[in-house]
Amino acid sequence: MRLFSVGAGASAERAPQEAAEHPSAPIPIVGPGIGESIRVPLGETGLETFPLMLGAAEFGWNVDLETSHGILDRYVEFGGNAVHTADGFSGGRSEHIIGQWLRSRGLRERTLLSVRIGAHADNPGLGSVNLVRAVEGSLTRLGVDRIDVLHLDATLDSTTNLEDTLATVEWLSDAGKVGAVGAFGFAPERLVEARILASAGYPRIQVIDAPYNLIRRQPFEGDLRLVAGAQSLAVTPSHALEHGFLSGRHRRKALTSQGVRGEQLRGHLNRRGIKILRALDQVADELSVPVAAVSIAWLLAQRTVAAPIVNTFATEHVDELMQGAGVTLSRAQLAELTRAGN
Repeated sequence: MRLFSVGAGASAERAPQEAAEHPSAPIPIVGPGIGESIRVPLGETGLETFPLMLGAAEFGWNVDLETSHGILDRYVEFGGNAVHTADGFSGGRSEHIIGQWLRSRGLRERTLLSVRIGAHADNPGLGSVNLVRAVEGSLTRLGVDRIDVLHLDATLDSTTNLEDTLATVEWLSDAGKVGAVGAFGFAPERLVEARILASAGYPRIQVIDAPYNLIRRQPFEGDLRLVAGAQSLAVTPSHALEHGFLSGRHRRKALTSQGVRGEQLRGHLNRRGIKILRALDQVADELSVPVAAVSIAWLLAQRTVAAPIVNTFATEHVDELMQGAGVTLSRAQLAELTRAGN
């Protein structure tokens, strides 16, 4: 196993073995300092990210402020620099929590902020007026003056004229409020339309956030991946661990949580899901790393994937997740994992 040898070519020296004896212990990095140890290009945006983005979907919902700040602190200790949230996460509370953390730690200039816009109840969709209001609302909650990557969320709005949306993004960009542009919930044909508009001078979509992991292979492994490759889009897969199933912690239906997430987890405990868990167990044993790290490593090995978005409930789980950025899977291991999910 090579630690921190990532497909994009980033690398860093590992400190002596005695410094990290347990597989889930922190992995010290010898380099210029915390937050500067390992970076990969975020497609053609000119931005650089740690190979894992920390998702904040649980902040303010299942994770309180103190625990959220602890998770963010732990992520940064490992050299992480990219945080992903959305205006619709916990009705905006996720953004409030991140904003408080940025101010209290003084880390705004060293943090890549990725924000998904379009699902907040007060400003839904991608119409020009709501888009401007949504961005202003997120900037206020985060306490910042600029969003580094603005993801346009089309899940609630696939009918608004894309030219109008991109014209509004251009205005926001010229005003210094938005950096790179990303997309969530865009059909392949809409991404093609966006690229045609970009050739006419509109802002170019450069990043896509798409649900994708070892058990949820479709619809990404189809036209969406072809378009992403053809347009050199950076892919930041959300649901990287499929609500925790690919961490290996949910193996019995009786022990899964209630509600929608519990139903999803129980739905994966079928023949295919168990086969995937067994393949993950085998590779994890071979490499002496957690199952979650292997799941992340499989994603990082996929074409067009730049940095998976990972969510967690507990500080100690960050240690397992971050190891995924340092696992190099052999061709045989990749093939076995991929076959298990077919």
